[in-house]
Amino acid sequence: MSRVPPILLASNSPRRKELMGWISLDFSVRAVDIDEMVLPAEDPKEYVARLSRSKAEASAKENPWRLILGADTTVADGNEILGKPLDRIDARRMLSQLRGRVHWVHTALTLIDGTNGRRVSELCSTPVEMRDYSDAEIETYLDTGDPMDKAGAYAIQHAGFHPVVNMAGCFASVIGLPLCHLVRGLRKLGYDGLDTVPVTCQQNLRYDCPVTQQILNGQ
Repeated sequence: MSRVPPILLASNSPRRKELMGWISLDFSVRAVDIDEMVLPAEDPKEYVARLSRSKAEASAKENPWRLILGADTTVADGNEILGKPLDRIDARRMLSQLRGRVHWVHTALTLIDGTNGRRVSELCSTPVEMRDYSDAEIETYLDTGDPMDKAGAYAIQHAGFHPVVNMAGCFASVIGLPLCHLVRGLRKLGYDGLDTVPVTCQQNLRYDCPVTQQILNGQ
């Protein structure tokens, strides 16, 4: 086992950048452009897994880097993928569709080791129960502009809207990067020195995660 080398994060997400900044790993950010259209008959898990691989692979072609990380997150209502809203009307539709119900957030990540070509992919799927917020609350949230760059048109961590009433899975994954899955993937590639990551994640999120050990144990 060896220490984690500098990571190139192939993402322009400020939320992933923030999460990576919590865990004391050396990293840089360089987004890549890929086609994010959903393929015919592609389900949400297949979709995010493919995009995470595509981001990592595109970055690996462009950058001679030791370790590359690609990730993608989507919100799914059944098999319907709710991406970033096209406009305010689309964001309103998504928020109205999700309220008072349980949906799933899927985040996939792919690591590519540039020294030997080895790669690891991980997928985290989390059920999320939304509260029964009002139409007026939706409009107030839309006025902030926050929904427009978010899959499903919401941020779980938004203090003003606080849309989620119950969530018993990986909080970090819903934000955009499941850090315990990142640890698991890095360990598969032969890296160590990651024992503090789960504790740091929970401290920053102020969340007592019920699935940390299951994830780290490979479940």
